Amino acid sequence: MTSFVRGIALLGFDEFASSQGLDSRAILAEAGLPCDDLDAPISGDRFAALLEFCAERTDNPLFGLQFGLHQGTHALGDLLYVINSAETLGDALEALIRYYHVHSSGAELRLERRGDEARLLYDVTDADAASVRQTVELAMAVGLRLIHTLLGRTWTPDELLLRHTSVEKASTYRALLGVAPKFDNPVNALVFDSALLATRLSASDERFQRLIRRHFDELAQLSLSELPPYVQKLLRNRLPGGNVTVEQIAAQMMLSPRTLQRYLQAEGTNFQQLLDSTRQSLAIRYLCDSSISLTQLSGLLGYTSLGAFSRAFSRWTGISPQKWKQQHKRLMPTTGGAVHD
Repeated sequence: MTSFVRGIALLGFDEFASSQGLDSRAILAEAGLPCDDLDAPISGDRFAALLEFCAERTDNPLFGLQFGLHQGTHALGDLLYVINSAETLGDALEALIRYYHVHSSGAELRLERRGDEARLLYDVTDADAASVRQTVELAMAVGLRLIHTLLGRTWTPDELLLRHTSVEKASTYRALLGVAPKFDNPVNALVFDSALLATRLSASDERFQRLIRRHFDELAQLSLSELPPYVQKLLRNRLPGGNVTVEQIAAQMMLSPRTLQRYLQAEGTNFQQLLDSTRQSLAIRYLCDSSISLTQLSGLLGYTSLGAFSRAFSRWTGISPQKWKQQHKRLMPTTGGAVHD
């Protein structure tokens, strides 16, 4: 399923790419992306590939992270209007999550509260984007800047969790972000004190709030009309807890399993196909960007054993996950080697 991201995601690319010694227009043309249309939707997997290519071409593994810091909150475009209309930080983040798919259909945000801890989680959901290290680090940098801006003061998260493996010294990340990430985690997340969510933000015009929310509600209604991507979102959220069945997903959507399958069939797919494709895309992404064990990976994908995962992976790709990982490592650029502080 082809994903998109709003062209505003390329805001400031010319300036930043030039500072990295790149010919920005030539790079964009090579990637098949527009040079000057910040309103039009662009291919999500091409955008991810652009960042990965730029990191390799400049020999800068932190290209995406630094580009995100360069863009700051401006990368969110019109979403800033609805975010800035919120009364509290928690409301602002909930508004961002609610409307984020209008900005990017190939990624999702979630806010989790665990006692005194809050987590703002980010995940790339586009199955066509195999390696997403640069995209993830760009998003986390923008998220950090957003919370900093909303609070109106210097802010760093208690923890920054990243799913992929480190390719740069922790001290380099700390110098840029004020915190050293914890790599090879099951999730990508900014972790902070949940009490911050109640922080009141600057008051804004109530009439303007209603107008901008109505505008985004209309966009959201159009974007959520596709059932298969929504089912895949539910699958990604539930898989780490074990095997997921059509009955569980249907109950969460308040449908009967038969009705859900009928709706999916009308869209040219079925539950098992969505489950397989979701597991396959997540497996490839973990194997590309993380060093967790295959046993851990099989659990995160909802398999009861490593053998069950290995058989499924061999069915998808024709080879075992171990052989696939070995082949991928041989093809990785030299900048992809892990470095630890």
